[in-house]
Amino acid sequence: MRLKLINIHRLSSPSLGHGTRLTLKERPMSPSAFPRRRVAGLALLLGLAAAQSALATTLETAHGPVEVGDDPQRVVTLYEGALDAALAGGVVPLGAVTTRGGDGVAGYIDDYLDARHPDAEPAIVGVVREINLEAVLAQRPDLILAPPQLADEQYALLSRLAPTVVPPTRPLAADNWKHEARLYGQALGREAQLEAAIAAVEERAQALTEALADAEVSGEVSLVRWMPQGPLVMSERLFASGLLAATGLTFSDGDLVNDRGVHSDPLSLENLSRVDSDWLFLATLNADGQEALEAARTSPAFERLEAVANDRVVPVDGQLWTSANGPLAAQAILDDIEAALLP
Repeated sequence: MRLKLINIHRLSSPSLGHGTRLTLKERPMSPSAFPRRRVAGLALLLGLAAAQSALATTLETAHGPVEVGDDPQRVVTLYEGALDAALAGGVVPLGAVTTRGGDGVAGYIDDYLDARHPDAEPAIVGVVREINLEAVLAQRPDLILAPPQLADEQYALLSRLAPTVVPPTRPLAADNWKHEARLYGQALGREAQLEAAIAAVEERAQALTEALADAEVSGEVSLVRWMPQGPLVMSERLFASGLLAATGLTFSDGDLVNDRGVHSDPLSLENLSRVDSDWLFLATLNADGQEALEAARTSPAFERLEAVANDRVVPVDGQLWTSANGPLAAQAILDDIEAALLP
């Protein structure tokens, strides 16, 4: 793994709310010490108060107007979509969080760094739902790109370290990544680069739609993440689902995902036939999921699927397809679609 791992130390206190936790490494402290005061003191000593550049830009975020400098140099990303957008804009963050189901960034990000920035080594400053505040502080950030739906209490802590940009909360939709990437691009001073990256994805999706039509490739498609507890049917409102639909295919979740859900409840193998589409994209996050999928492949219920009988089952990387988002992830997913449907 190319990324330096900073160990995550969990406190016994409950989550600060709304999905993502902030933690501090445990060290001896006086009974009167409190993490917020401690963090504020450290930030002051390191000169990390959010001083504003003479050329600052004001952004509208989920937590109100935020002023950011015109050319941030020490960027930390706390969300996979923010990392993707930063790299697409030509900025290599100093810190990032792990991908879902992994201990480092997603494989497609690793590949991109190896190809474009072989000497870059962002530090891991947290996992998907838990941020190590001291690890963030150690990077001396001048800009923090945070995930949507960051809780107020978490925002209050992070914004003491540096201007913190949180995209406004939107209903779950397949094109949310575009709105988020544009806001991150504005924060980085890379609006033009992110607009170009988004346009390139849209143009490629349209070209792929035309190529599939010319090749007479069509039909219904479903995306399933295979977990040890069973397969999860992914929502049509997810990033990768939207890209599949953008190529002219008809996306189906078998009416198994509710209006606010990201995926269905785990299915039994007997009920897998409810998503027996013409094309079945199967994602796994890690070795445990892959082992469960390999075991399922030998079952009669799996073998009866129409997609299996027609050799239209496409294995894909679950970290890319069901966790990541952004312009780089979109291009990687379109690579997979093209390779599978236009071999």
